[in-house]
Amino acid sequence: MRIYMVVIDETEEAKLALRFASRRAAKTGGNVHILALVPKADFVAWGGVQATMEAEALARAEELVAAAAGALFEESGLQPIISVKTGMGPEIVRQMLEDYADITALVLGAAATGAPGPLVTYFAGAHAGSLRCPVIIVPGSLNDEQIDALS
Repeated sequence: MRIYMVVIDETEEAKLALRFASRRAAKTGGNVHILALVPKADFVAWGGVQATMEAEALARAEELVAAAAGALFEESGLQPIISVKTGMGPEIVRQMLEDYADITALVLGAAATGAPGPLVTYFAGAHAGSLRCPVIIVPGSLNDEQIDALS
């Protein structure tokens, strides 16, 4: 089974990447693995404050993947795999690709204007040749109809 891993956040380009991945998965008999990243909080001298900040960030990420999974199921009938991980984005994505051999493509959304985003920059740059699966970059300038036609 083909598994398309999508790194989701609150941006429009992430929503487009999820749409593309869900369409591809539905057409190929595959599934989607939704990953939300929670950045590690900077050290705060007051441990309770840091723990609260980390808990709030984790709760936001869990809400985000739950909403994305619900929308994906409602639209395509796919029951996605969901993960929420804390740490540095590129390191977590690399580890996920190593740990889940059934992931056949990493689907990322690029910003419509300006810099493409840190994960796109990382995985489409110097590290692209060392991955075990293709990286699909969905341009943020595409609309839903264009995504549907491409997928």
